[in-house]
Amino acid sequence: MPVKEAKNFRSLASEKSLKDSYTDVLKAIGENPSREGLLDTPGRAARALEFLTHGYHQTPEEVVNGALFSSDLEEIVVVKDIELYSLCEHHILPFFGTCHVGYLPNGKVLGLSKVARIVDMYARRLQIQEKLTQQIAQAIHDVTGATGVGVIIEAQHLCMSMRGVQKQHSMMKTSVLLGEFREHAATRAEFLQLIG
Repeated sequence: MPVKEAKNFRSLASEKSLKDSYTDVLKAIGENPSREGLLDTPGRAARALEFLTHGYHQTPEEVVNGALFSSDLEEIVVVKDIELYSLCEHHILPFFGTCHVGYLPNGKVLGLSKVARIVDMYARRLQIQEKLTQQIAQAIHDVTGATGVGVIIEAQHLCMSMRGVQKQHSMMKTSVLLGEFREHAATRAEFLQLIG
């Protein structure tokens, strides 16, 4: 097993448990886990799932890692078009899209990459988009002490396009506005204009 992938696992026991579970799934759908093309599939799938859900093993404090800086900036900070990949908690199928984050600093600004890392931390868990949007907004608010936060996510859900209703081009949009972004129409309008 490549070292890079192996370190994602919390323990060898969890890796073995996932591999055994994937072997059982292959058998349950009528496949032969011993055939050539599937010999290493349980291990690969286990490592992939561990990577896709590694957000469970992170906290906002670890992700931010002290990258919060004093600032007298009184204007909105926006990071838009952050790529987002997650798994829906109902079917464990991917949803993906973009996340736009804005906040109104209150004496502190967050290191630019940390905004994207907070998005990834919550996205790399089993999720529903509505809760994901709320978690990102609350984390940005809590970490920065911002007077206002806005988060908008636009995503396509494979649980809706490859199964069920099978609508290929539907897009879900969710938003969470906190503080000044919720309370003041002018601040909200400026944020929405900035993200386009």
